[in-house]
Amino acid sequence: MLPADLPYYWSGLPFRPYQVGRKLNWLLARGEIRQLISGVYVDPRVPDTPELRAQALQLVVPPGATVCGQAAAWLHGIDTTALGQDLFRPQWTFTERPSTEVLGVKVTTREASAIELARQLPRPFALSAIDALLHSGMSLTALRNAAVTYFAEHSDSQAAQILRLADARAASPGESWLRLRLFDAGFPRPELQVNVKGDNRTYRLDLGYPDNPIDGRRLGLEYDSDQWHSSAKQQLKDETRRTELDALGWHIIPVRRPDLWGRYPALELAVGSFLCQEPRLPRRW
Repeated sequence: MLPADLPYYWSGLPFRPYQVGRKLNWLLARGEIRQLISGVYVDPRVPDTPELRAQALQLVVPPGATVCGQAAAWLHGIDTTALGQDLFRPQWTFTERPSTEVLGVKVTTREASAIELARQLPRPFALSAIDALLHSGMSLTALRNAAVTYFAEHSDSQAAQILRLADARAASPGESWLRLRLFDAGFPRPELQVNVKGDNRTYRLDLGYPDNPIDGRRLGLEYDSDQWHSSAKQQLKDETRRTELDALGWHIIPVRRPDLWGRYPALELAVGSFLCQEPRLPRRW
């Protein structure tokens, strides 16, 4: 936190718009504050921590209410990218829900929060949110046990399908969305975090089919985020790595964000061509 004698919006604490009045837009334009969640702002130099998230929610959630939905998942440590939007309006309820306390904030339990998201969010973000919760340490067994009070084990509801697909090994929302694309297209369920041993190192692939060689070659898929795979240096490194994997008998399909969103099925056609399988089309999302 910053010294307390500075202006309070530089103190490191989140604040509401009325606390800066007409300065709000000016401060935003100068980059001297950032919006944390809908209706709450903070100094951009303050790191994103569980404590900061709890303080932000305490500013907007009425006393005695239980934080739920996306705000609950956010407080439990999920990045907003996995929830489908950078900013969201916090939700809370006064009805009885399975709840716990996190840093002084009453919030639905991790399992209850996960089930709510699986039922309410669009399918891609429902899966990425559940994967992220599992990746952060939530037990899939505990989640499935909690789900029995919401729907039957063999239900065809969205939430039941999402829980059957969920996997703690997914390391990013993009990997979750890619896996859902493969499922929707009718392809076999891929393995996650596939290790490929080379002569001098071990490579790790986001997704792959190590047990289904086609003409002696195996298929791997990697999600290349804009953040880590956009520069010329990063792209050259990726190409070198994939040339090395090709020599080890792996055909790699790199996937970028535009490949996952929209109606054009280039990804499904590329995967289907290698696996000699007709994809199920059109795309569902």
